[in-house]
Amino acid sequence: MRYLRVVNVTRDAVLAESAGAATNSKERRTGLLKHTSLAEGEGLWIGPCEAVHTFGMKFVIDVVFIDRKDRVVKVREGMPRRRISGCFTAASVLELPAGTIERTGTARGDQLQLEKLDGLSREGMRAASGVGR
Repeated sequence: MRYLRVVNVTRDAVLAESAGAATNSKERRTGLLKHTSLAEGEGLWIGPCEAVHTFGMKFVIDVVFIDRKDRVVKVREGMPRRRISGCFTAASVLELPAGTIERTGTARGDQLQLEKLDGLSREGMRAASGVGR
C-alpha cells in the first residue's frame, strides 16, 4: 500500500501524517475493516470513491469527501458503525480518526494537498486509481 500526507491548505492543518492509499479493488474493498482503531495522524485515502460504509467496522471515523481538484465537498463527523454515507460529486474519500474534522476545522470548500510519502506522484496515484479520468 502507498502512503501520503494530507494537509488542509485552507486551514493550515495536517489531517493525516501517514494515510494509506487504497487505489486498487482489493484495498478499497478491505478499507479499514481489519483495523481496530486509527491513531491520530493516520488515515485511509480511497480513490476512486463516492461512498463508504461502516458495516463491520470496530470504531467511529470522520469522513472527508474530496473532488478531482482536491477540494472538500462534504464532511461526515463521527460516522458510527453500521452506516452509509456518500457524495456523488466526490472523486475520493479520506477516512480519519473521529475528532479530526473538528480538531482541524475542516469544512466544505477547503483545499487539500495530498503529498506522496513513497515516491508515487499525485498524478501517478490518480492513474493507478482511475481518479480524474
